[in-house]
Amino acid sequence: MSRYCSQCGKSQKACICKWIQRLTSNVELVILQHPSETNRPMGTARILKLSLANSHYFVGEDFSEHEALNQLLSDHQYHHFILYPGEGALTHNQVADKLDNGEKVRVILLDGTWKKAYKMWQLSSNLHTLPLIKLPENLQGNYRIRKAPSDNSLSTVEAGYHILSLLQPEHDFSPLIESFNQMIEFQIKQMPPGVFEKNYLQ
Repeated sequence: MSRYCSQCGKSQKACICKWIQRLTSNVELVILQHPSETNRPMGTARILKLSLANSHYFVGEDFSEHEALNQLLSDHQYHHFILYPGEGALTHNQVADKLDNGEKVRVILLDGTWKKAYKMWQLSSNLHTLPLIKLPENLQGNYRIRKAPSDNSLSTVEAGYHILSLLQPEHDFSPLIESFNQMIEFQIKQMPPGVFEKNYLQ
């Protein structure tokens, strides 16, 4: 028997599959993951990948010549947006108008630290012409077991949850956050006494 789960890739002891719920979404997520994130035991992109059947997941740094991604981007039945708070980024309400008109939408998430996500965007020339979409600035993350540059920094699964919920308020995407919170609580319980308080509550 393998030490690792064939579905989530985590060790059998830390398997998150028992917390995953399959969800449907009219908005498709395209997750572009930096290679440094693939083996992180507390990475959250896998929750989106496992929960959303119509999500797309690719690993790399420069996606300019990525065949599968370029095939998606060439599908003109979809409007493609990058979730990134750059200049001129659209609000969720502006993008939701397209859904209200029956148009199809894909949102690209860059999975990496801010520095690495920016580098991914810089290198991937095929992303430069795509419009940006941003989340409200008052959202706060709950990624308690990973250092964040600010209180409103979000993990990838939190960002995915919020953008899907804002674009499709009639759908319940809370199982994404529930799976995330269960994973966090499990990891905290594995830490020696006092480690979480010393390293993450200061």
